[in-house]
Amino acid sequence: MEEPVAAAERLAAIGRRFYGRGWVLGTSGNFSTVVSREPLRLAITASSVPKGTLSAQDILECDERGTVVGPAAGKPSAETLLHLAIVRQRQAGAVLHTHSVWSTMLSDNGRDRLEIEGYEMLKGLEGVASHEHREIVPIVENDQNMARLASSMTHALERFPDAHAVLLRRHGLYTWGRTLEDAERHIEILEFLFETVGRTEARAARAPGGPSWRS
Repeated sequence: MEEPVAAAERLAAIGRRFYGRGWVLGTSGNFSTVVSREPLRLAITASSVPKGTLSAQDILECDERGTVVGPAAGKPSAETLLHLAIVRQRQAGAVLHTHSVWSTMLSDNGRDRLEIEGYEMLKGLEGVASHEHREIVPIVENDQNMARLASSMTHALERFPDAHAVLLRRHGLYTWGRTLEDAERHIEILEFLFETVGRTEARAARAPGGPSWRS
């Protein structure tokens, strides 16, 4: 745990870094970190703020219902309930959500999961010791009803207890970690893997007799 002010500064810096890498363009994406367990409190990005200029003033403190309780005024991310669902289900210390091109494309495979195996970079995920690991990333149907979407997220996490991430269909990536550093590392690893898989499959699909998208 860390003080809300320090957490806000770190979340804002992550947002600017992710914007620079093309993972949260415009106002897309949202980030949170736990600043208290008892009672549960999250530092989380405010709604509809541009990530390229994200500052500590754009970070709010919310309670276990997603209601703003800290001194900063504003509207929390519309997806706060998803962050809370992940924190509860995974005992996560931080949750990060990106909207990259590759995560969006790979979430549109018509199935309920994406499977990735055989890549050395998989070892960057918490608890993974071999490139032979098969990472299963559940894909959840997007929904504008956040309570219903949070329930779907919880169901996916229960169904795939070893997953390090969840994709929302045609939307983007959610991942988490014990700490904010762990969650940021997971974003970097998964975004690398998504682009690698996407480019590899696109190249194979263009080849004569090549396969279509793999999932």
